[in-house]
Amino acid sequence: MLAKLTGFGIERITISGIAELSEIEVLVAAGIDPKTSLVFFDADEARRRLEANPLIREATVRKLYPGEVSITLVEREPYALWQVKGELFVIAADGTVIDKMDDGRFAGLPLVVGAEANMRASEYLALRAQAGALGRHIRAGTLISGRRWNLKLDNGMDVRLPEKAPGEALKRLVALETDYRVLDKDLLAIDLRQADRVVMRLTEEAATARAEQMKQKTPKKKGGEA
Repeated sequence: MLAKLTGFGIERITISGIAELSEIEVLVAAGIDPKTSLVFFDADEARRRLEANPLIREATVRKLYPGEVSITLVEREPYALWQVKGELFVIAADGTVIDKMDDGRFAGLPLVVGAEANMRASEYLALRAQAGALGRHIRAGTLISGRRWNLKLDNGMDVRLPEKAPGEALKRLVALETDYRVLDKDLLAIDLRQADRVVMRLTEEAATARAEQMKQKTPKKKGGEA
């Protein structure tokens, strides 16, 4: 990118390495405006200012006489969103917090929830990948007590995974969806924490309807029976 600032000592600014940041954001962060003079421009200070931006991991700033500034950036790549204590953060792959989530640029990133979930986001993404086509229905992963994951699906359903072999539990969920279309059922939760059973919790409306059905199926006592 070439941005020309004429008449103020800096005739050209070259910026490379940007992906998420805009050119204007880089210039503002570096402290460069139309009044900036190349002679008095402090490249080291500009580098420090740039690296104070959470999205920038590393910056190189050079003054090239007679009238050019070169800026090379290495950005931190947004990897996931992390929700904890009511706040939402953008995190890198290693769990480092890049910044608070305050704009829509990162709304499509995977979401992990709970204490220390940021440090295990890659684990959650691996589980989503193991779910195959069903993975597109998984909207978030909540780390429970630092031990296991609950998955939130796009229909509001919770899927409770075991601490050990969660991938195997996901295979069971995929099989249930293939055979019985469980995602279309009136369920609040599917509990897969036990290897030998599946526990399904109905929505309140479905539970009420089922109770009524059971009442109707219960045979009435004949007159005179105690």
